Amino acid sequence: MTRNSTLTNLFLSTKRNMGRLISHIVKPDDIEDIVQETFVKTYEADLKQEIKYVRSYMLKTAKNLALNHVALWDNKYNDSLEDFSQPPVQLTSVNVEDDYESKEQFLFFCRATDQLSGSVRKCFILKKVYGLSQKEIAKYLNLSESTVEKHIAQGLLKSAMYIKRMNQDQCTKNSKKERQVHSNQVRKNSGNRE
Repeated sequence: MTRNSTLTNLFLSTKRNMGRLISHIVKPDDIEDIVQETFVKTYEADLKQEIKYVRSYMLKTAKNLALNHVALWDNKYNDSLEDFSQPPVQLTSVNVEDDYESKEQFLFFCRATDQLSGSVRKCFILKKVYGLSQKEIAKYLNLSESTVEKHIAQGLLKSAMYIKRMNQDQCTKNSKKERQVHSNQVRKNSGNRE
C-alpha cells in the first residue's frame, strides 16, 4: 500500500473525529472546509517529511485551523474597544443641521433595508454594512455568487429608490413648512401695519 493511500485511508477514518473536535470551535457551515484543508495541509507536510503520528497530526492541525479561522473572523469583524480610544475623525458635528441630516439619512437607509425581502436584505446588509465580498456572502449564505450579485443589485436599486422617495417627501414637507412660515410672517407683518 502506498503512502498516499495510507494517508487517505487514515484521513477518512479520522474525518468524523476531526469534525466533532472542531464543531465546538467553528460554525457548522465551516467544519467541512476546515476538515478538507486539514487533509491538504497534512498531505503537503507529509510530502516534505514523513509524519510519524498522522492521526494526532491531523487532529492538531484541524484544531489549529479552526482556531485560526475564528481568530481571523474576530479580527475582521470585531474591533477591540481599545481601538476606539482615539477616534480617527472628529465625532462632533460642526453644524447641527448636518448632524440632523446624517441621522435622517441613516434612518432612511435602515427603513430602506427593512422593506427588502429576506435573502435580498441579508446579501445587501452583508455587503454594504459588513463589507463582505460576494464570494464570502455566497459561501456564508450557501448561495451562488451570481444569485448574491443579483440580490445585492436588487437591494441597491430598491434602497436607492426608497431613499430618493423619502428625500423627496422630506423636501416637500420642508417646502410646505417654509411657505407656511412665510405666510404667517406676511400676515403678522401686514397686521402690524394696520
